[in-house]
Amino acid sequence: MIALASRVRTVWYAATLAAFGLLGSSPAIAAVHAPATARTVSDPVDGGILEALFGRSGKLRARLVAPRRPLAIPALQRLFGDSALSRPGVYALKDSLTRGSDFSVISMLPFGSRSASGRIGSYRMGFWPAERHGARSAAYENPDGFIQVTPENANTAVSEHFHLRDFLTHDQQDVWPKYLVLREDLIDKLELVISDLEAHGTPVRHMAVMSGFRTPQYNQRGVGKGGRAEDSRHQFGDAADVFVDNNGDGRMDDLNHDGRIDARDAQVVIDAATRVEQAHPDLIGGAGRYRATRSHGPFAHIDARGNRARWGNA
Repeated sequence: MIALASRVRTVWYAATLAAFGLLGSSPAIAAVHAPATARTVSDPVDGGILEALFGRSGKLRARLVAPRRPLAIPALQRLFGDSALSRPGVYALKDSLTRGSDFSVISMLPFGSRSASGRIGSYRMGFWPAERHGARSAAYENPDGFIQVTPENANTAVSEHFHLRDFLTHDQQDVWPKYLVLREDLIDKLELVISDLEAHGTPVRHMAVMSGFRTPQYNQRGVGKGGRAEDSRHQFGDAADVFVDNNGDGRMDDLNHDGRIDARDAQVVIDAATRVEQAHPDLIGGAGRYRATRSHGPFAHIDARGNRARWGNA
């Protein structure tokens, strides 16, 4: 009887996660339709569902629901009530399957929510490159939607080490709500980089995000020779400029233990990202090494664009 109850619960979760688009083509979704003979909660069905929730790293603490997915509507209603249908936001998912961890389902606002001036409410977003001259590849198509970030939900954990607030654009400080584009692949990759660094003898208590999502209007300010790219990955929610800051001084730590803080410490982070890409080819992306300036210390750019790119002697 207990095994049957566990099986029913597993199938229910698989169906719900599939409606949210969180299982995709995972073997787990095929497994729940297979004969139930001798299956237990520890079988691959549950393992696949756990990966769908917690990612490859096992450290995700939120999953995003694209608004264009019609099957997500009844799933949201079933889990969180009628208000979830009309109010995008952060919804807590509490169940024993979440290992007792705080876990959130984040329902996004549709991409078409901006006004003709490129705003959502009072928040200035601007226009994505594909809206002006078409997408040069699938990786540069417009985002699926936006996460609405308020003072109340800004501290929502998206993974073990990161929160929504970490990825917000650094302008319009007094404007709320803010809106964020963020991809789970980036968060998962950053968590895997942290795990790899620790496995290679570099403890990481805090990885700081110097720059996460940039609205197109904010990114445009720095476009030009030697500056930001017009089609910067930061606008697509799958890029972050990061550094390890365990001592809390706001700058990169001496990761290679040579007594200096410089771009070679950023290279330690990039080397970890390269090893992660070798282990997880679906997370392949860009990595750039940046030197310190008067305004910031050295840092590493990491993204999950879908093809390998390196710069800055990385």
